Amino acid sequence: MLAYPSGVDVSSSALRFLSQQLRRHRRQIGSHWRRLSAGRRAMLTLAHLRVGHTYAQLAAGFGVGTTTAYHHVTEAVELLAALAPSLADAMWTSSVKAYLILDGTLLPIDRIAADRPFYSCKHKKPGMNVQVIAGPLGRLLWASLPGAIHDVRAAHEHGIIDALTRAGIMCWADKGYRGAGGTVRIPCWGRWKTLSAGQKAANRSHAKIRALVEQAIATLKSWRLLRKLRCSTTPTTKLVHAILTLHLISSE
Repeated sequence: MLAYPSGVDVSSSALRFLSQQLRRHRRQIGSHWRRLSAGRRAMLTLAHLRVGHTYAQLAAGFGVGTTTAYHHVTEAVELLAALAPSLADAMWTSSVKAYLILDGTLLPIDRIAADRPFYSCKHKKPGMNVQVIAGPLGRLLWASLPGAIHDVRAAHEHGIIDALTRAGIMCWADKGYRGAGGTVRIPCWGRWKTLSAGQKAANRSHAKIRALVEQAIATLKSWRLLRKLRCSTTPTTKLVHAILTLHLISSE
């Protein structure tokens, strides 16, 4: 396989942060040698997450074996995932915000259509549903554990509705969260032609506010690995949380 110089559009603060975490971890476990330095391992991981390079491509580019590339990425992802904010942390940091925006997005996965329960009839392709919480300006604040369930059920099972209610934070969501209760607000239900003028105006205002969550979803999927996951569904949670950690570090 041929190798060539390339770039990764990730901030230097993310690279420095991950390099520091890898050095600290190596000291903690008492490992005195790695084929690549902490900085190179951090760059390898960022290339995998941001660009979506396969382990074979990473191995060719960094001059290591495919298995070594896999182990380096796995080690870094686990460290980053452990540092991701919990839902309680997200609620605490959001307590001063006027409101939050909640939505779900599908992460496509490498599965066949018959492989249920991961096939989405709505999107006509297999994938995993991730709940995303954004601030009033569309900034990504938190992402849930990926799963194969509907939005409102996922929000309940992950404890999002209860957390929002306890924190007393108003949350805007789409009609997929009908029946969520608590502080979640959805558009007026019904066909457009059957709604009153006031309900239509309220729905237009609601849509303008809720549209900003698309920025948070775009931020999450700017890490190209999430656009088509080629791995097992098991490590998907750690990948999402690792990317969330890197995003929050980069945006500080």
